[in-house]
Amino acid sequence: VEGVTKLGEVILHRVTGGALKRGDRVKGMVDEERRLSLMRHHTATHVLLHAARKVLGAHVHQAGAQKGSDASRLDIRHYKHVTPGELRKIEIEANRMVMADMPVYVRIEERMKAERKYGFGLYQGGVPPGREIRTVQVGGDVQACAGTHVRTTGEIGPIRIVGIEHIQDGVERLIFAAGIAAVHSMQHMGDLLQEAADVVSVQPENLPATVTRFFSEWKEQKKEIERLRKKVVDLQMEHLGGEVVDGVRVVVRRVDANPKELVALATTVSDRGGVALFASGDGDVKVVATSGAPAVNAADIVREVCGILGGKGGGRSTLAQGAGPDVSRLEEALEHGYGQILEALHG
Repeated sequence: VEGVTKLGEVILHRVTGGALKRGDRVKGMVDEERRLSLMRHHTATHVLLHAARKVLGAHVHQAGAQKGSDASRLDIRHYKHVTPGELRKIEIEANRMVMADMPVYVRIEERMKAERKYGFGLYQGGVPPGREIRTVQVGGDVQACAGTHVRTTGEIGPIRIVGIEHIQDGVERLIFAAGIAAVHSMQHMGDLLQEAADVVSVQPENLPATVTRFFSEWKEQKKEIERLRKKVVDLQMEHLGGEVVDGVRVVVRRVDANPKELVALATTVSDRGGVALFASGDGDVKVVATSGAPAVNAADIVREVCGILGGKGGGRSTLAQGAGPDVSRLEEALEHGYGQILEALHG
């Protein structure tokens, strides 16, 4: 069966496997494992809603839900984000209800009487048609519901909240698994934890401290790398050379470095009122130009140079970057850029 459609009181099934004709006998079988998992998740939705109301307050109402056999979700209305601590309390309260093995009451009741008895909170999952409605009661939670359910909360098995999402202002989404699906979820998280612990060769219980230490060391090493990179830039600056044109230092040359280093070098020149045009020929040509002289527009220089290299570039008048694939024309492009700079300075 691929799909089911209800037309009035008639239920149509769309099937594969050949055509059927009037009089053919058909044997239908329910996938018991999938059905049981859906039943567990459906009842768990009611349990979680009751637990959320107990932890967060009586104002909490269902804003939507989706039930699956591997995981489900429950959207609740709440005036602020649910904190990790509150989420743990909801999960504990839900599992307490499971262990209490409470009965799940399913009744067919006259609509008007049910509304007077339970209030319009019955319709958190939607308003069903008809003079009679089917109600499901799990603990103190009573809703109009036509879904399949287990007989007691104990049949749900463990409930595991696997995530939370902020859907919109005032609506939080709880993503959860129940029964065997919850066990699989916990096993999966355990596997991930063990894999992470194996990467750093520690026991899982020592993982937080080890990761904290590694992160602190990484930050210190990053600072040291930045310090050494600045030192390299300073050393390179001493050997860049260049010339002074109308009182402005002009440096145009090939420097095989990464783009970040090129920018740092070029900025050092422009910060002192000079003009720099650097290109790296490692792979595609990377071009950086900076200008501390009002007469020279770095973006114009980069666009011309990158055009010769078969690429594109742009930026601000004081700092521009670009790239091009034609390494064979690198020297030609730098000479053209140098000519542009001189022309701009001579005005």
